[in-house]
Amino acid sequence: MVSHCPIMKKSFFSFFTKSQFLEDWHEYGVFLRMYFRLRGYNWFARLEMGKDFLVDLLYRKRGRYARPFLHFGTIGLVFLLITAGPLILQENNEEERGAIGPILNTATAYAPDFYTLQAEEVQQYRGGEIIIHVVEEEETLSSIAARYGLQVDTVLWENNLTETSKIKPGQELKILPVDGVRHKVARGETIYSIGKRYGLDEAQTQVIVDYPFNEFLNDETFELVIGQYLMVPQGVKPTATGSVGRTAVGILTPDAGSVSASGAFIWPTAGQISQGYQFYHKAIDISNRGGGSILAADSGVVVTAGWVDNSGYGNRVVIDHGNGFVTLYAHMSVVQVRVGQRVNRGDVLGQMGSTGRSTGVHLHFEIRQGGALLNPLTFLR
Repeated sequence: MVSHCPIMKKSFFSFFTKSQFLEDWHEYGVFLRMYFRLRGYNWFARLEMGKDFLVDLLYRKRGRYARPFLHFGTIGLVFLLITAGPLILQENNEEERGAIGPILNTATAYAPDFYTLQAEEVQQYRGGEIIIHVVEEEETLSSIAARYGLQVDTVLWENNLTETSKIKPGQELKILPVDGVRHKVARGETIYSIGKRYGLDEAQTQVIVDYPFNEFLNDETFELVIGQYLMVPQGVKPTATGSVGRTAVGILTPDAGSVSASGAFIWPTAGQISQGYQFYHKAIDISNRGGGSILAADSGVVVTAGWVDNSGYGNRVVIDHGNGFVTLYAHMSVVQVRVGQRVNRGDVLGQMGSTGRSTGVHLHFEIRQGGALLNPLTFLR
């Protein structure tokens, strides 16, 4: 018995020590819980007191501080946009560049120089604006005209110069957006009298109407206002003998249907080309005072027939040729086909007229491919 007493004593003290340790940790945990509970209550109570104070203040002042709150809120929002906006836009631009990269690469394969696609046409538009060019050293009238894609006659006429006129550095020249003549309307003048003055017949006067930056008091009657300026594309000064913009204009077309139909479009009618393909007129106009039949330039299905939307085309026929090409025939006096009808090359579609936004009897002819308007003369020659 005596020999076992030390062992029992040791076990007893070991058990007592462990029990005491666990009890101490339990008491410590209870203390921490009470401490944080009390602290948290105090923090919450202070927050509630502050909130009650603020609400009571706002309630007593009845919206007196609403405007300052809105002002500070707006200032904060603007500050956020200024600081974070550029970062967001930069990320979006990088994503867009990554998304359209393959498209740009594909376009580059067909047009490596962006200038050939857009810049030249945009320069020609210029909003119809006349710009002032200041002559520099060693510049000539020819070099200035070429710089703006114009003929020399256009620069001469607008600036009241002649072929023998000399220009000098520092001299200011007015540069028109397109070839032709700019005219100030006088009392009693009409687009027909103005067109005749500058060498255009009734049908060719259509160029004045089609030029997108000419304005009229009445778009149906083309009424003018005394003192307004009109651009007369293709016009020639009465005292001059030039032929501005007349590369294709005035050329007689072959009789409709006389051109071989094998793999090409035939002439849709007979007459005179009164207006060529321009950046503002992506078609050709063929005029004939006596009118005449309009023929299908190629076989296809009629997808539009008649004056369907009160547009400037007037009575028109649109043919889908089923090979990516679509042709349009406008300003007809009579339409002689219907939608869904199958027509062969050379079939009569209607009669030439002057319906819609037109100044005389003529055919407005377009060739389209994939939504783009192509120059018909590249297919009809």
